[in-house]
Amino acid sequence: MYSSDTIAAISTPQGTGGIGIIRISGSGAFEIAEQLFKGRKPFKEYKPNSINHGCLINPANSEIIDDVLVSKMKAPNTFTREDIVEINCHGGMTVLKKVLELVVKSGARPAEAGEFTKRAFLNGRIDLSQAEAVIDLINSKTEEGSKAAVSQLEGKLSKRLKSVRDKLLDLISHIEVTVDYPEHDIEEITGQEVYAAIKEIRNDLERLTEGYDKGRILREGLNAVIIGKPNVGKSSLLNELSGVNKAIVTDIPGTTRDIIEEFINIGGIPVRIIDTAGIRETSDLVEKIGVQRAEIEIDNADIVLMMIDASEVITAADREILKKVDAKKAIIILNKTDISDIERINQIKTSLQGKIIIEMSIKEGTGLDRLETEIKNLFVKGDIKANQEILLTNVRHKVLIDSAVVSISEAVNAYQSGLPLDCITIDIRNSADYLGQITGESVSEDVMHRIFSRFCIGK
Repeated sequence: MYSSDTIAAISTPQGTGGIGIIRISGSGAFEIAEQLFKGRKPFKEYKPNSINHGCLINPANSEIIDDVLVSKMKAPNTFTREDIVEINCHGGMTVLKKVLELVVKSGARPAEAGEFTKRAFLNGRIDLSQAEAVIDLINSKTEEGSKAAVSQLEGKLSKRLKSVRDKLLDLISHIEVTVDYPEHDIEEITGQEVYAAIKEIRNDLERLTEGYDKGRILREGLNAVIIGKPNVGKSSLLNELSGVNKAIVTDIPGTTRDIIEEFINIGGIPVRIIDTAGIRETSDLVEKIGVQRAEIEIDNADIVLMMIDASEVITAADREILKKVDAKKAIIILNKTDISDIERINQIKTSLQGKIIIEMSIKEGTGLDRLETEIKNLFVKGDIKANQEILLTNVRHKVLIDSAVVSISEAVNAYQSGLPLDCITIDIRNSADYLGQITGESVSEDVMHRIFSRFCIGK
């Protein structure tokens, strides 16, 4: 058990709401509640895992602070495996801060970011990958993203990695017994058996990493930048995709001068849609800065939506913009097809052979469904169903599993080169260590601190 002082924090978002919660965890949680809470009977007489109504008072002057519900949860059957008290009061920030101040004065310490989840990890309630899933669940932007986080929080990834790591550790123990105690009557493990086992383990880990691209997209989303000349409909497209009038739309070229963005959901994928200033040569200082920012967004984009006015011929300015996105995943949108003719549209499409082209009229609402389909198809083959497979979503996990695969490959090469089994164990042990860093069985204090520092206070 992780033993430390008692911590407390506001666990609900700042602002005005119906309910606000102050969470207290640690060996002194019940003692603090006994000082502050007045119900039908003393707090110590309430049963564990119960919610009790009463008043919260200032023990210094018996002033009633709020009418509250207090949850009493006894260790080890709690999230942190410590005694926990949660004070449910009214959600105004003045009340919440007053209650937290009283709790701190009564013996608690303000919690650090992620400290409740950190204690859950240190006390063995969850492993490190499950702890990371907590922040992923909080930050998820789509239903499928939250399902992937819940899957990891339930321990599906941990169980898979633990199974693989146990196989590696069993191999090491067999090899060491065979090498160090040949005189004992113990079943020996042969080099061929080790070779077959580590190849199977490598294949298992490589299959696990195959889902990383899907998982990363669910967790982080895509950056999609809309570019084109001024007045081709970029801001109108942003407004249509987001469902709100986020950007100002006029017939005056150069209306958009800064970056405007909005998160949308496309087939379960969170997409950050970015509207940019029309790219053109200009003497206007503010517009010039907007064009420079647009070019920076192109470099950082996962996908570029290049808009062309289908009612005009492709201009030299259009071709200059096309050069800027030549190395990017891009979709060409021929907008304003409602005021163009088939011959002109076909001419434009012929000049852009090899590109993904979508005919669209934002005014009439055509082409938007196909755009969403093409965005998804560029990054994901088939449906994303987070509840049907283990999706690797965390880049830290991907890097460590890749390192584990490299170590196993080095063990395979060592065997094929004729090295003795005790030399091979070095690489096998390294692989097991990399997997242990994912679940927290062999993680450093610095890495653990970086992970939990990303959490909000109160979680």
